[in-house]
Amino acid sequence: MKKKWSFKLGFILFISIILLIGCSSGKETQSGENDSDKTAHGGTLKLAWNSQPPTLDTHTTNTNVVRDIARQIYENLLTFDENYEIIPMLAESFEESEDRKTITFKLRQGVLFHNGKEMKAEDVVASMTKWQQNGTAKAELGNSKWEAVDEYTVVLHVENPSLSVLYRLADVTQTASIMPKEVIDAADATGVKEFIGTGPFKLEEWKHDSYIRLTKFDDYKSVDTPTSGLGGKKEALVDEIVINFVPDISTRVNGVISGEYDYAFELPFDSYEQLKNSPNVVIDVWPYGFETLVFNKKGIFQDLKLRQAVNHAINNEELLSLAFTDKEFYGLEPAYMRPEQKNWYTKAGEENYNVHDIDKAKILLEEADYKGEEVTILTSSDYKYHYDAAVIAQQSLEEIGMKVKLDVTDWATLLERRQEPESWDIFFTQFTTVATPLAYPFLESKVEYPGWTNSPEIDRLIGEIRNAPSQEEATAKFEQLQETIWTELPVINIGMTNFISSFSNKVKGYSEFMGPIFWNTSIE
Repeated sequence: MKKKWSFKLGFILFISIILLIGCSSGKETQSGENDSDKTAHGGTLKLAWNSQPPTLDTHTTNTNVVRDIARQIYENLLTFDENYEIIPMLAESFEESEDRKTITFKLRQGVLFHNGKEMKAEDVVASMTKWQQNGTAKAELGNSKWEAVDEYTVVLHVENPSLSVLYRLADVTQTASIMPKEVIDAADATGVKEFIGTGPFKLEEWKHDSYIRLTKFDDYKSVDTPTSGLGGKKEALVDEIVINFVPDISTRVNGVISGEYDYAFELPFDSYEQLKNSPNVVIDVWPYGFETLVFNKKGIFQDLKLRQAVNHAINNEELLSLAFTDKEFYGLEPAYMRPEQKNWYTKAGEENYNVHDIDKAKILLEEADYKGEEVTILTSSDYKYHYDAAVIAQQSLEEIGMKVKLDVTDWATLLERRQEPESWDIFFTQFTTVATPLAYPFLESKVEYPGWTNSPEIDRLIGEIRNAPSQEEATAKFEQLQETIWTELPVINIGMTNFISSFSNKVKGYSEFMGPIFWNTSIE
């Protein structure tokens, strides 16, 4: 017996586990109703972004800046609606076999790529085969095979059937974007050379270190279902979107207040009152994820005692309060999944969370194999909270007797440098909350995320969660996994965070769902 899924998908498991969260955020924030028949079309939407993406090839990276910009260009076979149900996007429908070993996708017909070519099965097979060679997709799908049955039918033969394969295809992290076969064929180890999708906007120009310009794709073919989450009807209501790279935070704040920019992304927390008192802007505070200290486990932090020393040296609340300024923007929380996620939320391991104890940290440092080596913390001023967190961590580690230096770069350089194990020992990042713990890239050894976690116990528990026959058993295994994470400390969860963005009150129809959305958005 097969299970058939179409535009309104009754995917009960993931309704229950994907709640109000975000790989940016789980809420949908509307700037106002936007009936496209009544709304002015055209014009330019001017955005201010804090950093430049290293690429727009979503197959090769899980970075949020790539995800947020590329979603305007590309589309997936599947996506999430506003209730976090999985729905088709480029697929018209799909069927999953009872044993989960095959998934059959019927493709929408007449969907065009930005180069004018119609999307067909060969493009899907090429795109998905490339996508699953990287990161969490590789860990989830392994050697699964994609087959083009005819021009509009694709079958996925799943190597290791799992509760989470469908979720992975819809996920916004390392997005499973569909691209033309010829673009995939021309890709090398660094990714594709052209950024061509099926989305409502197409890439017109990328002036590196300055801006990306997207223009309306006149031949975009939308589905005719109501807009919901990342699915449903999409329409480009502006002629172009100019994404300006503005690393200076005061320039972003002043720019959105003055009207130079229509939208400013990730604004500093200490700008909240200034923005609140500005009559021409709207503030969006949205749940993000958790601030994280990542250890390089190919260097001196292979030593668990040394990782434990760092965990005891850091005062989580002090770091969060200084980097995020106000409890409206952070919370002390040992969990790796949000409290709203009833099937995953657990405080397991909390005895090792926020255990600030300088004397204990010094004892652990003496017990560790630390010989006074210089510890390099890699950070970026593009993200002020990461930079502030790194400065505070440096002070804490120096207090217990470690020699520490900061290596401050732009974010794109940091992303490159963290791939080099000899270049760093610690870096700070944000992991946006995910729908299942299997999507976190820093846990499973075969994902090879910078930091290079290589724990047989963590790998074993992830495998048991992936193959669990029921949600109840998966939940129990995750409680063990979180306990193990806090015991082995591949990373340190500093605490949960909320972020700020702001936009002009002339912007209508803007929404935010697991990141910003600029289709169905207009400017007066």
